[in-house]
Amino acid sequence: KSKLGFEVYPSPTISTCVVEPYNALLTTHWLLDHTEVSLLLDNEAIYEICQKKLDIKRPSYDNLNKLISKVISSMTASLRFDGELNVDLNEFQTNLVPFPRLHFMTTSLAPVTTAAKKETEKNDTRGLTEVCFQPKSFFVKLADFDYEEDKYMAISLNYRGDVKSKEANACVQWLKQNKKVTFVEWCPTGFKIGLK
Repeated sequence: KSKLGFEVYPSPTISTCVVEPYNALLTTHWLLDHTEVSLLLDNEAIYEICQKKLDIKRPSYDNLNKLISKVISSMTASLRFDGELNVDLNEFQTNLVPFPRLHFMTTSLAPVTTAAKKETEKNDTRGLTEVCFQPKSFFVKLADFDYEEDKYMAISLNYRGDVKSKEANACVQWLKQNKKVTFVEWCPTGFKIGLK
């Protein structure tokens, strides 16, 4: 059975303990050998998402935990719901982990918005997909992410709601044609689509 881990890394912005970075380092070392798929979640990145997208000046742990729970709920939705192209948790390991020790993943979520901004945000499939690939939407802080220079090994796009496979495939083609994603040379296809 595959073991899926969700790891929350500390932030200097809201750190409550001096040893948090040390504990994170030890945990990462342990996770190399004891999980097959690890989803990284960075408190600092989630804190900024709360500030910039949800307009919360001083996010609490409750705010951060709500976003984290949405990510976990989305990743495990295939266990709870039937879908046209459901992604089983075993497929994450099969399709997204090229080597056993390279099993750490970055995540993104869209839409993350307030009720007031909801009307002006893009809510079509392409718009939501594009938002997911913007570095400010990543749940891990990447200081100088560059679309063309930084490469993906694999991508899983999981859509929830009324999204047809034709729409999802069109979004993938649009991402490739507009160079919104670049894959490593030895894994050029790299997309796994899940519809729930």
